[in-house]
Amino acid sequence: MQNGYYQAVGGMVAQFNRLDTISNNLANTNTAGFKRDDVVIGDFLSVLKQQRDELPIDDNTKDAAQFINRSLDRVPHIVRNYTDFSLGAMRKTDNPLDVALKRSDRFFLVKTPDGLKLTQNGAFTLNDKGELSTKEGYKVLGANYFQNHQPITLPANKTITISSNGTIYADGEESGKLYIAKYNNNLANLKKVGDNLYDLTNLNDISVSGDGDYIASGFLQMSNINPVKEMTALIETNRLVEMYQKVMTSQMNDLNSDAINKLASTKA
Repeated sequence: MQNGYYQAVGGMVAQFNRLDTISNNLANTNTAGFKRDDVVIGDFLSVLKQQRDELPIDDNTKDAAQFINRSLDRVPHIVRNYTDFSLGAMRKTDNPLDVALKRSDRFFLVKTPDGLKLTQNGAFTLNDKGELSTKEGYKVLGANYFQNHQPITLPANKTITISSNGTIYADGEESGKLYIAKYNNNLANLKKVGDNLYDLTNLNDISVSGDGDYIASGFLQMSNINPVKEMTALIETNRLVEMYQKVMTSQMNDLNSDAINKLASTKA
């Protein structure tokens, strides 16, 4: 009798999680290099259909039937979280230390207290040691980092320019080259870890890019968030939450009350 209530609860929880994702997207609309997140909402039955070939029992048998509940298996829930790696708009800054990636499968390599990470945020600066770093203070690594294990250090009081392949010049003299990492695996495997960074669990997943047109100096790649679409999704999600709430109220109050009254009036 309460199957409808369970389905409504599952649907509301799924929409709450979707609401968190949309809110985070909107909060990062102006964050350089940020990639929007989204969710896929499905049901338990769809997951079962995808995985039943891997079950240790045959389908359509008595043993297999215990995994099927035609009502509860329709409860909505989030079956997948994913990141949209499409390129964002380019914003001109004329800051020579701002660099924008032109390809969605390319990343900058940075060193953090938690190890090496990837980022697509090219808003760089120089720390007090003259080392190229992110705004958060993480060192930006060079193409030869795995040979010398040193950060990129630039001379003071010189004009810095960065070419399209990542080579850095100081007053026309080469002073280093950015490690422009090509991610060789499925981008869906990358996990966000905060500060606009992606976890790098296996160094074999990346390789340094050769010469090519990979970046635009004096530009920042902004987030790929479309505020209008996100606001529309936010309104839609709020309406779905209200709808599920009404269903839950109907299940618990109206239907239960009606069933109790009918049961009480039934003559022996």
